[in-house]
Amino acid sequence: MRNISSVLGRFAKSISVSLVLLFAVTMSSNAQDAKEGAALFKANCTACHKVDRKLTGPALAGMTERHSEEWLIKWIRNSQALIASGDPVANQIFEEYNKVAMPAFSQFSDDQIKSIIAYVKEEEAKANDPNKGGAAGAAAASSDVNNLMIVGIAAILLLAIGVIVILSRVIKTLEKVIANNAAAIEAAKARNEAYEESRKVKFAQKFLKNKKLVGFTALMVVALLAVLGWKTMWNVGVHTGYKPVQPIKFSHQIHAGVNQIECQYCHGGAYKSKNASIPSANICMNCHNTITAADHYDGEISPEILKLYRAVDWDPDTRTYGNNPRPIEWVRIHNLPDFAYFNHSQHVSVAGVACQTCHGPIETMEEVYQYSPLTMKWCVDCHRNTEVNADNKYYDQLIEAHEKLKKGEKMTAAMIGGLECGKCHY
Repeated sequence: MRNISSVLGRFAKSISVSLVLLFAVTMSSNAQDAKEGAALFKANCTACHKVDRKLTGPALAGMTERHSEEWLIKWIRNSQALIASGDPVANQIFEEYNKVAMPAFSQFSDDQIKSIIAYVKEEEAKANDPNKGGAAGAAAASSDVNNLMIVGIAAILLLAIGVIVILSRVIKTLEKVIANNAAAIEAAKARNEAYEESRKVKFAQKFLKNKKLVGFTALMVVALLAVLGWKTMWNVGVHTGYKPVQPIKFSHQIHAGVNQIECQYCHGGAYKSKNASIPSANICMNCHNTITAADHYDGEISPEILKLYRAVDWDPDTRTYGNNPRPIEWVRIHNLPDFAYFNHSQHVSVAGVACQTCHGPIETMEEVYQYSPLTMKWCVDCHRNTEVNADNKYYDQLIEAHEKLKKGEKMTAAMIGGLECGKCHY
């Protein structure tokens, strides 16, 4: 609060300066309007009009009393349009002056027409001054207006200063009251703090004495910890959203999405084996021995494609392979426990499961991440809800074996998939 007085003082100075500037701008604007109106009037109107007497057109003295400013703007801009609209005043003037229409001044803006009206008013004031004629009369009228404005501004300024002085005194009085009562306020604050502390101590004592409440609280804490612990342990080994940094920034969104390359072109094992398989670098080179993405790197080979070239020891200038290839150390993302057996071909070829069912919208992923939780519950739920499509060779073999059993023919384990490696080996 001690800074408010100085702030109000600066505020008063700002008000004073602003009022003076406003007064100066207002006077300058009025003078400029009349000056501009004089130039426009002399260039466009003097051939037909005078302020104090009639020529081809009527005398303009008193026109602001006879007509509104809005009507005058319409008349000056296009009198013929106003006459055609059926305006009675316009038609009366048209008939009075032998049906000679005033030329249209559509090039004038509203402000320019208003400046012409201001000039006519100024000339009319000069002509009607009973004491002084011409420029002297106008100067006297202008002086009276200026004096009146100065008196008004001074009155407003004095009123503002008076208000500021009163507010400053009120603030100083309040500051004294606050300073005198500071000790009482501090004492009251200390009493409140002591009271709150005693309330806390009493509450703790009552709580500890209530054995039932203590036991119930302990039970709730144990239950909460048990729930949190169960939830934490339940999610152990679940890596949904896992997205490691790969040695080469391979974009599935560009390859599978934009270019619509089939998943099995690179992951051919998904059709015929347990593992989908990580594609070899030679599969990448089927396309990238010519595709270098140089258009996006100012004519230079893409840095990620250069990593592929270094891995296979490919020289893009001579288009030859060297003798020092190195494996690309991809980081595995989807990793099932060793005790879980999952066969890609069983799901992709036999069941017809789409890659996106487990791996999510892989064609939109700039960087691949684990989309599904891959938990036992998740797999069991899928098996419960997925309908079996028996129209394929796998089930045809089972039906054939079943028919042989019904006929009493010999059937071996090999006939029902007993030679598959996964039956014994993980």
